[in-house]
Amino acid sequence: MFKLISAVPTFLVADVGATISWYETEPGFTSYPSPAKPPYVFANVCRDGIEIMFQLLRGYEKLDLHRLRDRGVWDAYVRMEGVKELYEAVHDRVEIKLSLRQPVLRRLGIRSEGSEWLRCGFQ
Repeated sequence: MFKLISAVPTFLVADVGATISWYETEPGFTSYPSPAKPPYVFANVCRDGIEIMFQLLRGYEKLDLHRLRDRGVWDAYVRMEGVKELYEAVHDRVEIKLSLRQPVLRRLGIRSEGSEWLRCGFQ
């Protein structure tokens, strides 16, 4: 018998260094890039038991699919406490699609430097 432990979202990004810098600065993750010095080809970031991985793909441009779905799209859903506090901390520096001011008051859609969409919501 085997046991599944966790699943970790893994995103392609054009610039691993810029992406992990955003995650360190905005939501306060700790990064573990590889190799240890730039240019990085891979990294994972961790905070509060959450892990996200990034793989370098030079020239990568993520398609913006929001116009294809009324309720938006996201790449990872993060269950958390303090969504309002996160919004207050980053709303003037990041692109937000689903705002706390909209009818769904418990969720927040944030676009990171690597262009992935994180949907954050109350546990």
